[in-house]
This record gives sequence, C-alpha cells and structure tokens, in this order.
Amino acid sequence: MPPAQPSVLYVTDLAYQARGRRYCNEDIFLTSRLREDFDLALCHPLDASALMDAFDMVVVRNSGPVLHYAAQYAAFRDRALRSGTRVYTQLTGKADQAGKQYLLDLASEGHPVIATVDRPEDIGRLPDAAEYVIKPKLGADSIGLEFVTRDRLEGMVFDGVLVQPRIRFRYEVSFYFIDRAFQYALYAPHPDRRWVLERYGPSAADLEFAQRFVDWNDIEHGIQRVDACRTPDGELLLVELEDLNPYLSLDLLDDEARDSFVANMKASLRGLLGAAPSS
Repeated sequence: MPPAQPSVLYVTDLAYQARGRRYCNEDIFLTSRLREDFDLALCHPLDASALMDAFDMVVVRNSGPVLHYAAQYAAFRDRALRSGTRVYTQLTGKADQAGKQYLLDLASEGHPVIATVDRPEDIGRLPDAAEYVIKPKLGADSIGLEFVTRDRLEGMVFDGVLVQPRIRFRYEVSFYFIDRAFQYALYAPHPDRRWVLERYGPSAADLEFAQRFVDWNDIEHGIQRVDACRTPDGELLLVELEDLNPYLSLDLLDDEARDSFVANMKASLRGLLGAAPSS
C-alpha cells in the first residue's frame, strides 16, 4: 500500500451566504486540489473542536464570521492552543484573529492606517468628514457597521466599537499572501461595488505597503489578505488585515495564477507540518 498522506480537517460553512460571493465554490475547488496531497475531510466550524484530534492539521477557510458562533470558536481556539494542534492559518495572528484593536495599535505606531479611535476623548483626533463609520471591534463582513454624522459622535457610548472617518477613496485593493510571500492582487475599480473585482498589477511601492503589514503580523504559515483604499491624492491606507479566514476570489484568477496559489498553499501546509515536500 502507498504510504499514508498527512490528514487535514478542512473547516468551512458551505451554506454561508455572502454578498456578491459564493464561498462554497472556492472551498469545493480548493479541497479538490488539496486532496491530491492530503487525506482530507470537510466539517462545519461547529464540529471542528470535536473532530480535530483525529487529524494532523486543521485548515480554517471560508467558515463565515465567527461572531455568529463566538463561544464555540473560542472553545475551539483554546483547545487547539492547549493541545498543540496545528491550525492553518496559525492562531498567532495579531490582526482580525484578535478583533480590530490592531487598527488602533498600527495607527499609534505611525503606520498608514485610516484614522481610528475607540474613546470619546479622542474624537478630536479624527479629521473632518461628511460621515463617520462605527465598527464593532469584533465585527466581520460589514456586520454592525453604521454611518453617522459628526454631531452624532458627541455623547456616543463607545462600547466595543471603533470610529473612523468615511474615506472618499478612488478604489479598494486587496493583496493576497501565503506565509509572507505575495501571491496576487485584485481591486474594485468602482467604490460602490466592493466585490466586483479585477486583476491588479501592483507597483513596487504598493507591494512595500502591503508587505509591511504581513511582516508586522506574527504568522509564519498561513494566508493573509491586506485590504487597502487608494485616497484621491494617491495614498494607500490600510482598511483591514484579514488573517483568520479571508475569501480569496480564486475564480477571478487565470489557470496559471490559480495553480501557482494552490502549489504554494500545499508547500505552506507541508511546512507547518514539518514534512518534506512530496516528490
């Protein structure tokens, strides 16, 4: 018999409904390719904690916002960390894995991030804008977003939320990384259609911008997506550093780029397992 391949528990919610995207299609494709190198089984995120001990590694992909099952996700995370379970992406991330606090931390360190505050006494640090965005610190997928005028900020109770100016940007752009290596970029040329994406050819300055955030994060093995907006004066500002379960929009890539991503993901998984690449 041929030697057994490493086993992977692939966590996804195939029924999750997202605006403008079909998460399940991406996971059907990815699992079909990962099966070439790994013994693989799919499960819903609510089942991951009970099943993970039987596998060499857990891959968390399009599992939906953990806000919908926060207690169960916390239990999965705690158990995985206690038992030393290999989880991909690694659970050491400092960005969306841990909420939105990183936006405040990065801004305070002088990184190019949209101005962000989480205390009423700091409202004066926000630039003037027609509207402001209120975001839950533990939000995801635009859940709980609210747009308000500045007068509404006065006297507002800051209970687990962030406030940012609503940026009038030229477009949004996303940079996709495996481990710390850039893979491809996509952008939304129309600001009112976030998920109508096209391939994007980043400049050297663009890549330097995105790389700084990936290098800041404490992840050696995993997938990260750096979301940014291009301001009218040409500056890039970080919108989000997604290091938990970023949607990859693989359907928008050509065959060569998609095959390259899959090959690099397989290599990354083998690196996390500590196994030599298969011949």
